[in-house]
Amino acid sequence: MSKGKNMRTTSVNVVRIATKGPGDVSGLLSLIEQGEIDPKSIVAILGKTEGNGGVNDFTREYAVSALSAALAPYVDLPPHRVEQRIAFVMSGGTEGVLSPHITVFTRDGTADRVSGKRLSIGMAHTRDFLPEEIGRGVQIRETARAVAAAMAEAAIVDPHDVHFVQIKCPLLTSDRIEAAAARGNKTVTNSAYGSMAYSRGASALGVAVALGEIEGEIDDEHVLRRFDLFSSVASTSAGIELMHNVVIVLGNSTSSAAPFEIGHAVMRDAIDATAVINALKSVGLHIEDGSEPPMASRQLVNIFAKAEASPNGSVRGFRHIMLEDTDISSTRHARAAVGGLISGLSGTGAVYVSGGAEHQGPPGGGPVAAIARLSTHDSD
Repeated sequence: MSKGKNMRTTSVNVVRIATKGPGDVSGLLSLIEQGEIDPKSIVAILGKTEGNGGVNDFTREYAVSALSAALAPYVDLPPHRVEQRIAFVMSGGTEGVLSPHITVFTRDGTADRVSGKRLSIGMAHTRDFLPEEIGRGVQIRETARAVAAAMAEAAIVDPHDVHFVQIKCPLLTSDRIEAAAARGNKTVTNSAYGSMAYSRGASALGVAVALGEIEGEIDDEHVLRRFDLFSSVASTSAGIELMHNVVIVLGNSTSSAAPFEIGHAVMRDAIDATAVINALKSVGLHIEDGSEPPMASRQLVNIFAKAEASPNGSVRGFRHIMLEDTDISSTRHARAAVGGLISGLSGTGAVYVSGGAEHQGPPGGGPVAAIARLSTHDSD
């Protein structure tokens, strides 16, 4: 490679935008019109919508539809093709102090190389799954391949430089279950809601396999049974709006000149404030004490975390009722609890907290990643 090519690299930009509802695209369009965002450079959009996060949460599909329609004229594609060009991941549920928002990732190849490793992003898709493949070894293996492809696109060589892998995965519906039965096949479960956990879990195990976080053969029998097997960077979210996995790998690479860095830590339970603080510190955002927001020359862009109700029914020896509440889903309880903890430590409710952390961190816990914009001194 010539010296000139050695001096060229890619750059990633990250913008968090508040939304007034699942169909609100005004903030994004305003930044496009102001020239702050080049719509043709958008590669991924992660969002939190105010739905219930369940099987019938159509705010996710509504948000993707609105964004695709809004961006279509800017990228000269029909709306349904925009979804093939941009990786959309919408996570439903903004309980408690969590605030609906989207995080927009752009990428271009016009930057000069800098020293050190900076934020990089890579995307990949699996093939569509048959209903009977969801939650099983096929989904694990296909996800692992997609993670490897996304790492290559992000120019991330060392798995330790991967700090967050966001996946949108499918779920089962009665129609999909019946379609499998008509072909003489049985799905992993007959529960649409239960299938969300299987799909999330299998996808997370695929990340763990790709990054070498677990050893040995992983297959159907491990999903939702061996919770000691998990990925420390996987975040998976199930939705009705697709039948394949959308994989987004976020990490740091020497091939990136972005003025951002990403780091992560692992929450051991839903009240693990130390892990949140460590995630902030990993990108140079220091907290003076547990009640104050980050104080540093760097700027927090967003925090991404997983949350779930501890499956053993207790947190640090005290009983919780999240799994026994028949009025409110345990995932909604968990999002509210973890969202409140992270919001208090980061100083904002506009953080990405997703429920359902099967095989994503230890049981009852989950990964937490932070992206920070570097100071002017750091970017030099």
